[in-house]
Amino acid sequence: MLDNALRLQYLHALGIDVWIPKANNVQPPCVMANETPILAPALATETATGDWQALETAVAGCTRCGLCSTRNQTVFGTGDRQADWLFIGEGPGQHEDEQGKPFVGNAGQLLTEMIRAIGLSRDAVFITNMVKCRPPGNRDPHSDEIASCHPYLQQQINLIQPKIIVALGRVAAQKLLKTEASLAQLRGKAHDFSGIPLVVVYHPAYLLRSLLEKRKAWQDLQFAMGLCSRL
Repeated sequence: MLDNALRLQYLHALGIDVWIPKANNVQPPCVMANETPILAPALATETATGDWQALETAVAGCTRCGLCSTRNQTVFGTGDRQADWLFIGEGPGQHEDEQGKPFVGNAGQLLTEMIRAIGLSRDAVFITNMVKCRPPGNRDPHSDEIASCHPYLQQQINLIQPKIIVALGRVAAQKLLKTEASLAQLRGKAHDFSGIPLVVVYHPAYLLRSLLEKRKAWQDLQFAMGLCSRL
């Protein structure tokens, strides 16, 4: 967990210049609980590793939709595969397609600061997208592409078993929640995704274009922190 001075540095990077928390209002980030596994530890680790390897191999060779014909490589996701926090965007962009990792461009740098602002690191969360291949021209993924890729995302969720899901941006939020509601209508609420609390925040790429919304993004993150601390 970050100390308060370092946290304030990251908040400054988010454009939140003045934020002095009161001691009795600080919401701690969600911490992994020390739960007794159902399986013996060695067997549980081996089983999870095998499932992850099979899933990653399946994604790498996927031809379920037309995006396979234009990609350089798939973008599976990165981070802690037992994370409490799962961040989901809509799809990879050019930099992600080139490097095979999610959120590695300017938007990715901002997402890193957002994660650090809640006292975590990128390695402590899991980051992925609804579709694992870049839509041409960075367009929004089509419904059939999302449907083709959804089993992969669902299996990732099943394996991670996160305590909270953060939907990054309108497209991810609407598709995950199966709604046409606007981002403004979806923010600031705890939604349910298969029994897992889901919070909607602005997409980092949008925040780079709309600097005045960064304060709202921090409000969304604070809401998510408070929700997760009660789980």
